[in-house]
Parts: sequence; structure tokens; C-alpha cells
Amino acid sequence: MGALLRKALRMTRFWAAMVRHRLKLLDGSVLAVVTALVAFYCFEVDVFETEGEGAPPITTNEVLLIAALFCAGLVIFALRRLAEAKRETKRRIVAEQEARNLALHDALTGLPNRRAFDDALAIAVASPPSLDAAHILLMMDLNGFKRINDVYGHGVGDEVLLHVGGRLARIIRGGDVVARLGGDEFAILATHAAGVEAATGLAQRVMDALEVPVSAGGTEHRVGVAIGIALTPQDGMDAAELRNKADKALYRAKEEKHRSPSAARFFEEGMDAQARERDTLERELCLAISERTVRPFYQPLVSLDGNRIIGFEALARWTSPTLGEVKPERFIAVAEDTGFITDLTQLLLEQACHQAATWPSDVTLSFNISGFVLQDPLFGLTVLKILTDAKLLPQRLELEITESALVRDLDAAVRALDQLRGMGVRIALDDFGTGYSSLYHLRVFRPDKIKIDRSFVDEIERDAGSAAIVRGLIGLGSGLGAQITAEGVETQAQRNLLWAHGCDQGQGFLFGEALAAEETHRLISAEYHLQRSTLKREEATG
Repeated sequence: MGALLRKALRMTRFWAAMVRHRLKLLDGSVLAVVTALVAFYCFEVDVFETEGEGAPPITTNEVLLIAALFCAGLVIFALRRLAEAKRETKRRIVAEQEARNLALHDALTGLPNRRAFDDALAIAVASPPSLDAAHILLMMDLNGFKRINDVYGHGVGDEVLLHVGGRLARIIRGGDVVARLGGDEFAILATHAAGVEAATGLAQRVMDALEVPVSAGGTEHRVGVAIGIALTPQDGMDAAELRNKADKALYRAKEEKHRSPSAARFFEEGMDAQARERDTLERELCLAISERTVRPFYQPLVSLDGNRIIGFEALARWTSPTLGEVKPERFIAVAEDTGFITDLTQLLLEQACHQAATWPSDVTLSFNISGFVLQDPLFGLTVLKILTDAKLLPQRLELEITESALVRDLDAAVRALDQLRGMGVRIALDDFGTGYSSLYHLRVFRPDKIKIDRSFVDEIERDAGSAAIVRGLIGLGSGLGAQITAEGVETQAQRNLLWAHGCDQGQGFLFGEALAAEETHRLISAEYHLQRSTLKREEATG
């Protein structure tokens, strides 16, 4: 858009110059014609009557008249040129101001751009604050903005950015600067503020301003924000250093978005090493996905009626060449941040479905999916293709989603999961009872299975409140016609209590840890032989 404005401005200047040149030629031509006409008139007509037959063709008085008229014309011509010069100077001043605005302001939001913000930061750093004050730098990224662009289009995304920019501009003090640096990146510079307390208050005002959903494209959009905070002189006296430290704090804040929609972090010593480690993690994870070295392991799901294996849950496992074994919650969070999550999900689901196809037909596969993947309108077709290629019946696949992922965009998630359920795939609500639990979600979502979070199972023996919650969740799920699975079962006492309360299935170290693909066959085979032996003994004693 800025390029179009600059082009239009150049064309306007060109045509204005052409008009000015034509006016100059016209004025000069008029002056020359008028002078010639007056001279001709004076030559042909005796303007000033003279006595004597030998009078000259043009008298002195007539020459003086022609000269006076010519001088008057020159004066008029000069005055017109002077007026044009003044108008041109004004036009140039306005054009320069427009060019400066284009160079220093974001074309979409009208806020200062990266260049203007860098200039303001350099000026602020060059004028240190008083002893008890500080200059505050906030670097910000919007959480969930990429999904808005992908699902609703860039037009709606631009409208969201306009609303966000307006809200940020309204919460800053006079003299402070809020800028859009590009994409969904914003920054705020607050000068001569009251240190950490002022920075905390400013970050909280930003989070409060974006807590209210943004209305764009006829839909309400929830937009969170990750904020990295650095202060000068505490964190450095150089503009580049200050920005670098605020960016590192921003990375840490972005890691918090899985716990809350918005988060703010101050720069802390040690973030340099963490930032380098994060960069290494991103690069090696991208390579691991392309080389298919991220693999699923399988944890048994058992029926509490006889401890019989009824399925396995696929759990992602990855060992980095430089960082060693990386916890799933860590590299999955990085995959979501970087956009690798779709490829990672497809890779793991392909491996898990091909493995599950080799199990007995009554053994199912459970697979966790990220809420980000559900925003892809083609996800259902991707799952169907994977099942077809693996020759695995859809009824043997159970997809698990957490409530926290569900509420990111409930309508889109319900549409995607209804499509999968229509294929025959079963849907489970994972980690139920934590974070965003809502009876409304149960009514709209209609899960085939509810998984009780391990935090309640851990305390079921010692805490009466946890035991009551578990009983309530089991009763609620049973009333809705959903199966109930308890996670984190580690003792026989927990298993017995869950079975007594009516829980259908269990999962945890009591029944087995996550196994490599080849070990699942040995476990299934061992259980099969044990069941055959038990059956033979019962037949013999019968």
C-alpha cells in the first residue's frame, strides 16, 4: 500500500510540474503578444498627435508607453512566479511530510514502524533516566494470530491488527511510543518511568486491553499476547543490547502461552544460554521431522475388569543429538510455536497407525492431537488417508484432545471432530477436571470417552475431596454414555478404588510404562499366553 501511495505522489508531482511549465509559457506568450500589439498599434495609429509633417513613425511618448506596459507585464509575470514558488514550497513541505510519514509509520495501523521505533529507542538510550527511574522496553507477539490468518483470511487478520494497535495506543502515556514492527509484532517504549513497578503495571494494562475478544469479520476472536520486558540502565545502555534482551524475555513469555492466553516475562541472567538452546532445539526438531527420527512409544490402556490390555496410547519420544532426550511437552510446544506441529502430528500418526494395524483387531490406538491441528480444514481428510494407507479401521482409532486446546476455537474444533466422528473415529476428552472444565463443553463436544486427570488419581487414597471429585466425574461421564479412563494409576489401592467407583479403564505405571513398537508385540503375546494358560487351568479344575 505504501508503494502505491508513493507512486501516486510521484505522478501528482509530475503533472503539477507540467501544469506549472505550461502556465509560465502561457504568461510569457501573453506578455509578448500584448507588447507586440501595442507596438503595432502605436506604429499604425498616431497615439500622441504631433505637429509637423516630418514626425517619426513612433514618438518618444509612445516608446515610453510601450516600455511602461512591458514593465507592468514583467511585474505581473514576476508576481505570478513568486506566488507559484510559494505554493510549490508549501506543496514540497507537505509532500516531504507525507514521505516522512510513509517512511516512519506503519501503513496499516498508522502506528510508528520499526525504523521510527529504533530512532526513538536510540534517543532514549542516549539520555539516561534519573536515579530512581528507568526506560522500559516491551516487545510483544500476539498469541493465536497465525490461526486467525489461516482460518479467516488476511483481511480479517488486518482488521484484528487495527483493533490491537488502537487498544495499545490508548493505554500509553503521552510521550511514550507504541509501534508495529511487522506482522503481529508490537513494541512499547516508556521513558523515565518508575522502574520495575511501572513496567509490571504497563504489561498488565496491555494484557487487560487484549483480554476482551476482538470483533472482526463478524466473529469474536480471542487474542493473547506474549510480552518480553527489558529496562535501561539495569539491562544495558545500548539500544541493540536492550532489544536483544527483551527478545529473549519474549521467548520465555511465549513458552507460557500453553498455561494462559497472555504472559509477561522480565529479562533474567541465563536467558542467553536458554535462547541458544531454544534455537538449537528448533533447528534439530525441524531436521528430526524431515528425517522421521521422532517416534511414538506406546503405553498400555487396560480394562480394570481383569487388567486386560484393550489398547495403547501413542506418546511422542525424541532424542536430540546435542540436547539428549527432550520431554514431549517441551518439543511439542516448540512445534506449535514454529508451525511444525502439523507435520509432526502427521508423521507420528502415520507411524502409530501402521503399528496398530499389526495388533489384534480388538486392541485400539489412542493418539493425542494439538488444538492447532484442528484449525486445519483438511485434517479430517489427512486422517482418513493415513487410516486407508495403514489399513486400520477408523473404529480402532481414538483421538484425544484437552479442554485447553478445545477452547481456543470451540466451533472449529467441534466441526473438525464431528467430521472425524462421522468416519467412525472415537473422540476422548483428555485431562478432564483441570483448567477449563465446563459442562457446556461436555454438552457441545459429546466425547466418547472422558479421561480423569492424574492429579485427582494421585490423591484418591489420601484426600476425601479428590475421591469425591473422581466419583462425581465417573458418575457424570457414565450419565453421558461416555467411557471413563483414569490416568496415572500407580498403585493397586488406586486401581481398586477406581474399579469400586465404576471406572472402566486405567492407565499408568501400575500397568506398564511407554514401550517401543516391537515391545508391544511381546507384551500382547505374553498376555495372550497368560490368558490361554489361565483358561486351561480353569477348564482342568472345572
